[in-house]
Amino acid sequence: MMPHYKFQSIGQLIWLSLFGRWMFVLLVPWFVPTISYLLIGDPYFDSVSNFVLGTLMILLMTVLAFIPHDWAAQYIAQKYPSIHSSFKRAGFTALSFCVLTGVYVTVYALIIIHFRPLNAQLNFGKMVNVYLFELLAILLLTCLYEANYSLGKWKEIKTNKEALKKAGLQGQLQSLKSQVNPHFLFNSLNTLSALINDEPARAEQFVDEMAKVYRYLLQTNQDELTTLSTEIKFIKSYYHLLRTRYDTGLELVINVSETALNSYVPPLTLQLLVENAVKHNTILEKNPLLIEIRSIGNDQLEVRNNLLEKSTRVKSTKLGLANIEAKYKLLSDRQPVIDLNADYFTVLLPLLTQKSENQ
Repeated sequence: MMPHYKFQSIGQLIWLSLFGRWMFVLLVPWFVPTISYLLIGDPYFDSVSNFVLGTLMILLMTVLAFIPHDWAAQYIAQKYPSIHSSFKRAGFTALSFCVLTGVYVTVYALIIIHFRPLNAQLNFGKMVNVYLFELLAILLLTCLYEANYSLGKWKEIKTNKEALKKAGLQGQLQSLKSQVNPHFLFNSLNTLSALINDEPARAEQFVDEMAKVYRYLLQTNQDELTTLSTEIKFIKSYYHLLRTRYDTGLELVINVSETALNSYVPPLTLQLLVENAVKHNTILEKNPLLIEIRSIGNDQLEVRNNLLEKSTRVKSTKLGLANIEAKYKLLSDRQPVIDLNADYFTVLLPLLTQKSENQ
């Protein structure tokens, strides 16, 4: 399997694989003259023409050998992309370089020994020096590749974390806008006021759950990931506020396995989906809005609600869904799947491990 490049010409291929690699440019000034001397011998320095022709000949051979080396290094980097896999990646890279270099050097040496270009003095006895030099070059090239890859990966992770932090702050702002706007606050306080006189025990519980909601909104969204169990505890508090307001017009069913509870999701993901369902559907006691949260296997979570279209459609900004998708894009190669049909709106969320899966 080769790297996923889109080449329009052979020239582009050579440019991307060679001149786009500063390692190649760094190797040429000292590697090509040295290996030229080892392969040709003293005649390499007998004349200017021998030096130029010998250098060009070995440079062409080096170019032909370097391209598959570069492909091999990129393939291994794709197989082991994590910054924590440095030793494994470097080991496989060095091994592949040894195999490729052994094949190329042996073929080139046989050609030089047979045809004796520029009166080359190479023989089988001198091949030991060639192989030893190539081994040193392989170790150096492997170190350069790993240093270059690790530095690039570190920059990518740092950039992703900054972008994730920005997305998290935007999500937090969006949630707070939805929760602390005068209309929501008025409804919550109005509900609380009615409970204080008639049902003080429920009023006290309402205040407790409201405090949990706002504490979670202000604190948890600063993290990249939170456990599904923590998110579900929060969503139960959030649902308590909604249930107190809408009574039997709103139902929440949670069916999540113990294993799935130990997985991770971006903070406020469930809140944004529940909020979205409440915002865009009618909520009537005779025809309840049902929101279901259930695990599918150990690595997926389904959030589904029935569709109860409002007489006056609410204009959707889609900021909540966009925020969820942006976080997942930064955290994982697996993305949410959104499905809308005549009866249900369904979002399938990947459950993540604690470490970001694209690192």
